[in-house]
Amino acid sequence: MSKSGMLYVDKDTLFHRMDGAAKLIVFAVWTVIVFLFQDLRVFVPLFAIGLILLFLAQIPYKRIRLLVWIMVVFNLFNSIFTLLITPSYGSEVTGTATVVLDLGYNVLTLETCFYVLTLTMKYMSLMPITVLFIFTTHPTRFASSLNRIGVPYKIAYAFNIAFRYVPDLQTEFRNISNAMQARGMGFGKGEGSMRDRVKHFISIAIPLVQSSLHRIEVVSNAMDLRGFGRHQKRTWYSATAWRRADYIIAALSVVAILAAIAVRLSGFGRFWYPFS
Repeated sequence: MSKSGMLYVDKDTLFHRMDGAAKLIVFAVWTVIVFLFQDLRVFVPLFAIGLILLFLAQIPYKRIRLLVWIMVVFNLFNSIFTLLITPSYGSEVTGTATVVLDLGYNVLTLETCFYVLTLTMKYMSLMPITVLFIFTTHPTRFASSLNRIGVPYKIAYAFNIAFRYVPDLQTEFRNISNAMQARGMGFGKGEGSMRDRVKHFISIAIPLVQSSLHRIEVVSNAMDLRGFGRHQKRTWYSATAWRRADYIIAALSVVAILAAIAVRLSGFGRFWYPFS
């Protein structure tokens, strides 16, 4: 978290100089392309390109480590649950069955393993562009750019608050966790059974929700006292104008989504299984 309480990392790269609305277009197009296909041959190149773009953005790994691990853990649990609950689903998709393991209640097939790998890369291909968008976009400038392209400023300001509130939520979680540890609750390895540690983490939810509701009330009252929403339009202290690079990237994004739709309509992009 930055000193200003934001996830934004201040650097002088192409991604930081881009207008927030242009980056939103890229993010939206990237997401649509990912969900248009179910092909590992699409997801691996997208993931590789995303990692290159993330490297070029010069974002320190220690700043994005938590978000990356959350996405990795989510994918890990999603893969395990898919393999355990529907171990033969891949065979239903491909029409072939190569048994890898007999689970008793069902059989795990090679087709399902490949399907889970494809699904994992589908989600992982979204990780670099998501991190890039979050950590290179200044909340206020992003809100102003949304308002400039026609989004009502109340909705745009909601995005601004959401971007700023995530680091505060992390800080609040850490404070509550430290307070509970001072009272003898264990959260780390060796400080109780896994069940007890999970219960302790769940117990953080109640005070976290209460403090969040209190913070929302404070912000809401402050905005009401300043007359937020009284006028049809508003000005922005921090704003960016579209540059040539923004127009070029937005145009390339439109071309990319049109090409992706055309390729998908041609029949390419369904679940690809190389061993059938």
